[in-house]
Amino acid sequence: MNEKLKQLQIGEIKELVDLKKYNTYRISCIAKYLIYPKDSKKLIQLLSFLKQENIPYKVLGNGSNVLFTEEIFNGAILKLDCFNQIEIQKNTIIVGAGVNLISLVNKLSNMGYTGLEFACGIPGLVGASVLMNIGAHHQEISSVVKSVKVITPDLKIKELSHEDLMFSYRNSFLKQHKEYIVIEVTLKLEKKDPKEILKTIQENNKIRNSKQPLDFPNAGSVFINPSNDSAGRIIESLGLKGKRIGGAMVSEKHANFIINTGNATGKEIYELILFIKKEVKEKYNIDLVLEQELM
Repeated sequence: MNEKLKQLQIGEIKELVDLKKYNTYRISCIAKYLIYPKDSKKLIQLLSFLKQENIPYKVLGNGSNVLFTEEIFNGAILKLDCFNQIEIQKNTIIVGAGVNLISLVNKLSNMGYTGLEFACGIPGLVGASVLMNIGAHHQEISSVVKSVKVITPDLKIKELSHEDLMFSYRNSFLKQHKEYIVIEVTLKLEKKDPKEILKTIQENNKIRNSKQPLDFPNAGSVFINPSNDSAGRIIESLGLKGKRIGGAMVSEKHANFIINTGNATGKEIYELILFIKKEVKEKYNIDLVLEQELM
């Protein structure tokens, strides 16, 4: 292990880690370091060190919207699992970036807080979910985000307002400026009868289970829906359901999902993505935009 890094006492540090269990595609990629910073002060210290030493780094959430295209990442993967606080102040909820979104939805729903029911089946962490402006059932997380606390590129802690975040469909200021790292999110929710909230969650989960290929490793929707259309409908219309490259396959259940049938590599999934984009461009002159992040 890099002795300088060890001496910083940042938090838990692992070496030469296979990230297969840290991404929902279940793709193998060996990272030189996997680091869990203890808090924001240690995270800033770590970022300063990595920049000084020219060590590449990536912040990884729950790995539910990412694709590792290479077999080796010769740098540091940062996990913000220790940023797991949840503070409730009436209708204002302050949440650490490392909190699991599904767990948060369940906790707040049982307490009678409404506004996150749409996210009941989205397996992400709060920080990454805000960055991506995740959504489902015609709702987006931006509708309940009041502000976000970040570490800026010059390693200062700053609060960004809802307006600063410039949310749009599956997009935000944070997605366009990945050098900003989310450490905390403030949500504004309303109160409602928990029984009604639970009913909505059950309905949403039923829809999700019926439409998505949850029995195979995948990373959610591959492409952003074009304006007034569905990426899944477009891909299906080309007869691409079941199309395979190696262990990667377009889902038979939903054409905007690529599944790992058991032994897919990141390169195979990426090749399938490029193939789909090419076919859609040639047939419809539509440039599908990738929703997933390439690591």
